[in-house]
Amino acid sequence: MIIQTGSRTDIPAFYADWFAQRLKEGYVYVRNPYNMTYVTKYILHPSVVNLISFCSKNPRPMLKYLDLLRPFGMYWYVTITGYGVKKNIQAWMNGTPRNIVN
Repeated sequence: MIIQTGSRTDIPAFYADWFAQRLKEGYVYVRNPYNMTYVTKYILHPSVVNLISFCSKNPRPMLKYLDLLRPFGMYWYVTITGYGVKKNIQAWMNGTPRNIVN
């Protein structure tokens, strides 16, 4: 199974601690955005999850959990835009150069 984390929000940037806790507990509940009464429980264990895909503009908060993520396959898609603070669009960004991870 592939877990894609970037469809609704930037998990690495805003919810890294929450996601790490979900990994430690081994499951996550996900509410269907089109039918709020439908909730699915997904098992988060390397024997079930082949890959976790992250889409983020700021992966830095998640980097402290790399040891926790290591047993899973990972794919990181990091978007870098030229907006930043100058145009007051995405002012929460730290600036393009600091968001580039080696």
